[in-house]
Amino acid sequence: MTLLVVSAHAGDFVWRAAGAIALATSRGRRAKVLCLSFGERGESAKAWREGRTLDEIKKIRRGEAENAAGVLGAEIEFLDAGDYPLQETPELVDRMVRVYREVNPSVVLTHQLADPYNGDHPAAARMALQARVLAQAIGYDAPGEPLGAPPVFFFEPHQPEQCDFKPNVLLDITEVFDTKRKAMECLPAQQHMWDYYTDLAKRRGVQVKRNAAPNLGLPHHTMGEAYMRLYPQVTGELA
Repeated sequence: MTLLVVSAHAGDFVWRAAGAIALATSRGRRAKVLCLSFGERGESAKAWREGRTLDEIKKIRRGEAENAAGVLGAEIEFLDAGDYPLQETPELVDRMVRVYREVNPSVVLTHQLADPYNGDHPAAARMALQARVLAQAIGYDAPGEPLGAPPVFFFEPHQPEQCDFKPNVLLDITEVFDTKRKAMECLPAQQHMWDYYTDLAKRRGVQVKRNAAPNLGLPHHTMGEAYMRLYPQVTGELA
């Protein structure tokens, strides 16, 4: 199993998917984060108020994201495509296709397709999905073998009720939550998010326990992440 995470900004993959990433790497699997921007314009208010320049802010956010990825045991690549707005271009999609071909992911995580608060998030999702389809085409001119059909999971947006997010996958991240918290603390530029996503993990953990088989014996302090599966699951047995 190889995990590919397409993140619009430097912090998105940490808040929303660090548990899934840490689980994968703790089991010896490869995880790669493709970070489309540093979140330098729209998600770095603290640095702007401190009078930092654009280049300084990019460097700060890059360092934070690299540190967080290191804690999670993940690879990270930055495309420096800019944010607010993140522009959808054929050139950027082509660069993403090449990453798909190189990684050959068995699972893809990215943003929800609707977010009225942040247009960069659905833009990243649309490009992630387009690149996945193009990477499958045998005639597409990019190195590597054509992609299979990796399932795509949307991670939870910041305000799910406004983003048509209806979770149908609940992931138990209890065993790696401390790692997720350490990764979050690598992002002081958005320190206000640390407790928010800790509290969210607790609430999703309650739902993990409620929806799990009773014989799993999940601990009282179960922590969780929520996902929404895009494509149908293919299976030979209902369970």
